[in-house]
Amino acid sequence: MMQDFVRTATYHRAILQNHIDFRDKVVLDVGCGSGILSFFAVQAGARRVYAVEASSVAQYAEVLVKNNHLSDKIIVLPGIIEEISLPEAVDVIISEPMGYMLFNERMLESYLYAKKWLKANGMMFPTFSDIHLAPFSDDQLYMEHYSRANFWYQQCFYGVNLSSLRGAAVDEYFRQPIVDTFDIRILMARSVKYTVNFVDAEEADLHRVEIPFVFQMAQSGLVHGLAFWFDVAFVGSLVTVWLSTAPTEPLTHWYQVRCLLQTPLFAKEGETLSGKVLFVANKRQSYDIQIVALVNQTGFRSGSIVDLKNPFFR
Repeated sequence: MMQDFVRTATYHRAILQNHIDFRDKVVLDVGCGSGILSFFAVQAGARRVYAVEASSVAQYAEVLVKNNHLSDKIIVLPGIIEEISLPEAVDVIISEPMGYMLFNERMLESYLYAKKWLKANGMMFPTFSDIHLAPFSDDQLYMEHYSRANFWYQQCFYGVNLSSLRGAAVDEYFRQPIVDTFDIRILMARSVKYTVNFVDAEEADLHRVEIPFVFQMAQSGLVHGLAFWFDVAFVGSLVTVWLSTAPTEPLTHWYQVRCLLQTPLFAKEGETLSGKVLFVANKRQSYDIQIVALVNQTGFRSGSIVDLKNPFFR
């Protein structure tokens, strides 16, 4: 992820251009990885940084800290944020907690939990996020996905009839969110956004997230599913810096995510497509997603169940 130029450069800009928010301050880096954000905080003048990392990468962060002669500034704490203890409250929390479709991996909950160490009126980088969704039409993608199940059409696979499992295979393939990028011309309406304010939100708010939508269709055609992307904002005292994963912006390692409807819906220009997307947290560090969509003028309805933990990388 350090090699994701857009991601790394944006964090660097957000922190360094808001140097007055870090100068002589105590900072907590949640899920620090190699510690790159901790180094940025020190570059901006932080007095001390507590860098928390649950994985074995913590040992390599420690190596980098020592090799860059910053052991007096950056303290690497191996462990999960929910179990470690800090000797003092912090002025700023920094993290890169976003997953595919914003919510995957459920790192956002750890980011919110970390606020127990944040001083009153302390700052969070990032500060809030907007997740965007829009209907799309893509015949090629739909047929590609559907044809993946054709293997199960075989009635004599080494003497075994597989065809009774084709229906189950189709269901399983359509449960996979598709991680890729696309031409914005496939979008059939202006996106709807849902905001998560990290300053105000609590962990429990992310256990069940319901996003209602009403789209005014800008073109006629088959709606094959919903496309998702997100933006995060770093609101500092000097500037607000945005990191966007939109299809109109330079590509990041988050790409965009599309969820297919098992049955496409036909909608005409000017009609409305309404429904909801429901994210329910599961024990696999991810979400089960339920999508329901309705063309109001015709009553045609479709939907899908998506397993965000099992994406298809196209």
